[in-house]
Amino acid sequence: MPTPSQIEEQVQLERDQIAQGLKRLRDNTQQLEDKSYASATVYGISSIDALLPIVVDRIEETTHDRLKRGTGYQFQLIKDYVSRLEPLASAAISCKLTFDKVFSHKEGSNNLTNVCDSIGHAVEDECQMRHYEASAPGLLNVLKENYWHRSIGTQQKIVVIQTLMNRYNVEKWSAWGRANRVKLGAWLLDCIMETSGWFYKDTRQEGKRKVNYIMPTPEFMAIKDKVMRDSELFAPLSWPMLIEPNDWTNERAGGYLLNEVMRGNPMVRRGHDTCIQGEIPIAFLNKIQKVGYTLNSFTVNVAETLQERGVSVDKFIPIVEMPLPPKPVDIAENKEARKGYRRAAAEVMNTNANAFRRSCRTRMTMEAIRRFKNKVFYLPWSFDYRGRAYPIPAFLTPQDTDFGKACIRFANESTVTTEAEEWLSFQVATTYGLDKATMSERLGWTDDNIGLITKIALDPIDNLPEWEAAEEPFQFLAACDEYYHCVILQDRKTTGLPVATDATCSGLQILALLAKDKRTAQLVNVLPAERPQDAYKVVAEVAKWNCPAHIQKVMDRKTVKRTVMTVPYNAKPYSNRTYIRDALSEIGVEIDKDDLTITVKAVRDAMHRVVPGPMSVMKWIEDEVSKAISRGLTELEWVTPSGFVVHQRIMKKEVEILNLQLLGRCKLSVATEDSNEVDKLRHKAATAPNLIHSLDASLLHLSATRFDNPIALIHDSVLCRATDMSILSSLVRETYMNLAKQDYLTDFASQIGAESEPPIIGDLEPESVIESTYFFC
Repeated sequence: MPTPSQIEEQVQLERDQIAQGLKRLRDNTQQLEDKSYASATVYGISSIDALLPIVVDRIEETTHDRLKRGTGYQFQLIKDYVSRLEPLASAAISCKLTFDKVFSHKEGSNNLTNVCDSIGHAVEDECQMRHYEASAPGLLNVLKENYWHRSIGTQQKIVVIQTLMNRYNVEKWSAWGRANRVKLGAWLLDCIMETSGWFYKDTRQEGKRKVNYIMPTPEFMAIKDKVMRDSELFAPLSWPMLIEPNDWTNERAGGYLLNEVMRGNPMVRRGHDTCIQGEIPIAFLNKIQKVGYTLNSFTVNVAETLQERGVSVDKFIPIVEMPLPPKPVDIAENKEARKGYRRAAAEVMNTNANAFRRSCRTRMTMEAIRRFKNKVFYLPWSFDYRGRAYPIPAFLTPQDTDFGKACIRFANESTVTTEAEEWLSFQVATTYGLDKATMSERLGWTDDNIGLITKIALDPIDNLPEWEAAEEPFQFLAACDEYYHCVILQDRKTTGLPVATDATCSGLQILALLAKDKRTAQLVNVLPAERPQDAYKVVAEVAKWNCPAHIQKVMDRKTVKRTVMTVPYNAKPYSNRTYIRDALSEIGVEIDKDDLTITVKAVRDAMHRVVPGPMSVMKWIEDEVSKAISRGLTELEWVTPSGFVVHQRIMKKEVEILNLQLLGRCKLSVATEDSNEVDKLRHKAATAPNLIHSLDASLLHLSATRFDNPIALIHDSVLCRATDMSILSSLVRETYMNLAKQDYLTDFASQIGAESEPPIIGDLEPESVIESTYFFC
């Protein structure tokens, strides 16, 4: 029970979260407006999203009207320039530039001529890039890969690409000229102003001349203020807590103490308000919230040293700012010196800007470390709508990056036993990269590398090359320190290091349970075996003989792994193509589209032969969901074995994907909310993955509520102290066995009103799971 002073300290922390969140929102808005990027602010994004559909309609109507008349300067303008881009692209560009210029803090930015010229210039830039894409697509792609992300700002990208295209003698772009750009921009701005009522022309007397400016109307300012007020309600930052979070119930929010912080954090994210969750899921959520954590001082000290020295390791990226080059003494008179300085300075600014962006997560993690040093802290958790648990804070959690995970320990440590020593050995080898090896091979690797572990534990900085190449470098570093002190030196009698075990191909494990398919269960380590089984390797071997001859030589588990892993989650042939092509490309093997089609088909056909139960279950689910929607169902709902209620509502959205060269891939909504039409295709694609996720979540709900020691979770992975891992592993296997004894697929069929019997093979003997060493490993 927390003391009054501890409660007051937590309340003050949450008030700081509110203040810091509001400050960040306002500072970000201010900075974006200062940089003329108001379109990226909260109010800019939401306003443009609502404005686009009506601007598109206006552009289409006006274009059709002017072309039909066939006379006047606007006819020529539309014929020569506007028709080069689709209306949605013109609308997106003009809306973005209007917000950027009107709300910029730069003097004169909202001058009418400047706004019109900027819109016209941006449209021309997009057309110019499309011209290069049509004239030299391969060269443009290479130039983008080599130069695009090193540039800061759209204009620099254009200049760089234009210069290099001219150097390679690509057909030169015929510039439109400022007068035409202003006319085009004025016409598009007029479309925005007439349809929205959000902007007006303000004429001011400046000296002897009248100057026109574009200003937001009072009506829009009221909209903007409301959007910002609403955003501020959800602005508080999410940090760990200094006391145990409030318990969740169906009637009362848990987690943080203050309502202002909890407002944006429901118990079930994207869930249905009317769903009443079962006792077990809520007990599970409250249980994992009571687990206390502390910082791992060893890992933190290493990180602080690396940050001080500006050394990057994996995703730990400290900010390293390069100084600007010195200005030449003759910069004012020497044109070449001035040009050279500007080029060199631009390179440094580009490098610094990219370094700042890449270091963002590291900087925020280090700030969280500073705040929670020498403290015990707790994590409030919530569910997604399928029942999977996620910590509400983004930093210092078990679901953080490799670096973030390595920074935390369980506050309640346990005595180091002989069994704990083995699990610490397991953790060392697994994080190094032996996650597919047998238990004996992993323990043997650790025994054979005592010298390496000792060097790293005693002097991690000077021995950085020895650990930074590990699969999970920071968790390997933390494991080396724990193993050295607990097992080698034995000056540490307790352990709080989180040790992790993962499900083997979780999707296939769950589908094997549903189909009661012994063959698949064997391949994904549900059943006992002397070595870890490898479904990926088996699929590759079966698929090999139906692949093109030059692919057969390189067809292995790595080539098919992502495809086999994602097919249970309804990955389609298109994404399979990408995964296989990328895997082959990594080993220097190119494949044309026809051979790729043959290879993808071979892998999918192999899965039907190797794991027939899961493939049949997925096909049955798709068919039955399609029938259910055709019968008139608008939503699907099912209850998992743990009592979690999954509510799946998927309505059609009128969304168009637009690939702009300069603004990138834009997902533009043409409706502000879901339509009233059920999206049958997405329901069919989503149900099998969501059922799998809901069942692997249910497995952990049931296991964790029976486990009486500190526990953490990462989707289908469990973490606990080394002393407790054997107990937890046994509980997980036992829970899976009990689930396998049930006929849940038939129960699910009843819940969705299926018209046919589910395809259950029925030869899986659940009792065998108890003996499987590699089920969670």
